[in-house]
Amino acid sequence: MEGSLIQWFPGHMAKTRRRIREDLKLVDAVVELLDARIPLSSRNPDIKSILGTKPTLTLLNKASLADPVVTEMWIAAIRQESGWAAAVDSITGESFSKIVPTLTSMLSDKLSRWRERGMIGRKIKVMVVGIPNVGKSTFINKLAGARKAKTEDRPGVTRDIQWVEVEKKGTGLLLLDTPGVLWPKFEDRTTGENLAITGAIRDSVLDLESIATVLCGRLRAMYPDALCARYGLREISTFADLTDYELLLEIGRRRGFLLRGGEIDSERTASVFLDEFRAAKIGRITLEVPCDVPLYQ
Repeated sequence: MEGSLIQWFPGHMAKTRRRIREDLKLVDAVVELLDARIPLSSRNPDIKSILGTKPTLTLLNKASLADPVVTEMWIAAIRQESGWAAAVDSITGESFSKIVPTLTSMLSDKLSRWRERGMIGRKIKVMVVGIPNVGKSTFINKLAGARKAKTEDRPGVTRDIQWVEVEKKGTGLLLLDTPGVLWPKFEDRTTGENLAITGAIRDSVLDLESIATVLCGRLRAMYPDALCARYGLREISTFADLTDYELLLEIGRRRGFLLRGGEIDSERTASVFLDEFRAAKIGRITLEVPCDVPLYQ
């Protein structure tokens, strides 16, 4: 897993870190986007040291794809550590109405000083950070109410830093978009697997059958009812003797993904299985739950 992921990283990552540190001086607060399905794995471990004491609102994005019960657990855990967190969805607009009031509360002291100095109408400048494909550009476009940040359903699209003005009346925000930041190597195999499963890493550099097999194992352990319901597997205990890969092939057989001679098309099965997970067709699923390992290490 580690070897297949390292080749993905371009040389601009170190430059991006330096640029973010420099541009922090220009903003009043930071919005950090995490993937609600993998909050821990989708957090760059260097981000705390990069952001320092800058007020930060942590948003669990893609909430409509994640397990709502587990998402609430994550929100509670993050709030206990940092004080500011919420679940949102950049596609559906879920909880977007809470973002500006939350930022205003976070910066209440600064806003009071602005008013005292007669700085009426000054816009709050907010930097948006997150790993590739966590949905930064879609988030900015949704909040701004206009398609201003470049979006594409693949990681690493945003290359340059850009300011986006929120056009809605009464918001007074300037959003600073940044390229996705990811670390150059994975010391934890599970982290790399989670990022691959959710699409944070380009499929073109991955062994999709291996990734799909890992996901199949996760779902049979964590969400067996959802897995069985989607693919007509009866009870998961029926397949206790099958390996995760053999169970994946069984899914392919039941979906009719067969080659000439009746052989199961494992490549197509893996691709469709991953696509259906990412689209929440199997169900709203979260692959990580809060534990004793803190999010802000």
